[in-house]
Amino acid sequence: MKPGTNPDLQGLIFKEKQITNLPPNKIARQGITRTFQKTNIFPNVTVLDCVIMGGYRRVRENLFDILFQTQSFKKAEKDSRDQAENILEFLGLQKKKEVLAKNLAYGEQRLLEIAIGLAADPELLLLDEPVAGMNPNESEQAMSLIAKIRQKGVTILLVEHNMDVVMNISDRIVVLDHGRKIAEGEPSQVQEDERVLEAYLGKGFVCA
Repeated sequence: MKPGTNPDLQGLIFKEKQITNLPPNKIARQGITRTFQKTNIFPNVTVLDCVIMGGYRRVRENLFDILFQTQSFKKAEKDSRDQAENILEFLGLQKKKEVLAKNLAYGEQRLLEIAIGLAADPELLLLDEPVAGMNPNESEQAMSLIAKIRQKGVTILLVEHNMDVVMNISDRIVVLDHGRKIAEGEPSQVQEDERVLEAYLGKGFVCA
């Protein structure tokens, strides 16, 4: 069904603009980037180049600049590299910048995916189960980094089944049960909701 044919179906609106059915590159240019539940990186590219490629939405060079290696092009290339270096340092991956992405440890690959998302300078970053498959130490580090990203002014929409992560890092939570919203509110409110306890947490759940 096309957006607008049903008054109750408004589609996806971001900053008062309709983005339903837009291709990923155009959604990124609107200021939204994402990670994936299953790690989605460029395996045979260096860590640094992966992040540089993630910043494509900020690049405005034309074919002439690229073909003739103009000063404008060279400056854009340097700016992209500098930004990628800064992001890797921020996420603790600077020492791995020349390593092929496929050779990173699993937890590092998850961080690299976040780095690629940040390279596009998003206003909204969607994280799909960012701590899935991580050990407790890696999960704790990831939560700390997510908090630091929020402090930089990036809004984060987190999809996650790890209740400790959800309860300890979220400002507001929406709980779905088989695609139906059963609760919404601050963590303390959601934690006490009987429907959430029954569907997800269990009567004895306590935040770590």
